[in-house]
Amino acid sequence: MAINLVKGQTIDLRKNDGGAEFDLATVTIGLGWDIRQQKSGFLGKLLGGKQEDFDLDAVAFLLDANGKVANLGDKLIGGDVIFYNSPKHPSGQAWSTGDNRTGAGDGDDEQLVFKLNSLDQRFDKIVFVVSIYQGRQKNQHFGNVENAFIRAVDTRGKEIARFNLSGDATFNGMCSMVFAEVYRKDGSWKFRALGTPHQADSFVEILKQYVNV
Repeated sequence: MAINLVKGQTIDLRKNDGGAEFDLATVTIGLGWDIRQQKSGFLGKLLGGKQEDFDLDAVAFLLDANGKVANLGDKLIGGDVIFYNSPKHPSGQAWSTGDNRTGAGDGDDEQLVFKLNSLDQRFDKIVFVVSIYQGRQKNQHFGNVENAFIRAVDTRGKEIARFNLSGDATFNGMCSMVFAEVYRKDGSWKFRALGTPHQADSFVEILKQYVNV
């Protein structure tokens, strides 16, 4: 069974799976969320409320041993940041499956895929960020987001771990979230649940912490 993590908890992604290790040849990091129904006035009640579209973007920073993004590419395109305008890493070892602009539907809303076993040794950590596009302009924030989660799934489709993240009052007014990180240690990969909120509605503001000025 998958492990349900709490904020700050760390596990080994190779943790024994019923007598066999999880297969990390390809690991999918799935993110999901729902938007709270908004109801206002008599008409709103009759219509059952209106669900406004939120465009949440999943982003991954590939960091070196110094905890920095060494290659930003050409205006981020083709560098060590995986996002909607640069969905595939130049190495071919990491990619995004696409941009979901509404959060509609069951299961993962966005997925980031990594070939961890073959990822270049110069990458020591991967940080996962989710931002609400134009969240501040549209007055959208994580206080309106429900059933948010991040999970890791192995090559065979087995869920390794899941971190559910909703209902925290500190998320009100926050437009970005550092959900989790995966990092190398003792010849394996560790997964740490973070849930660190930020006011910025652009991942670029968070990225500034991970680049050399």
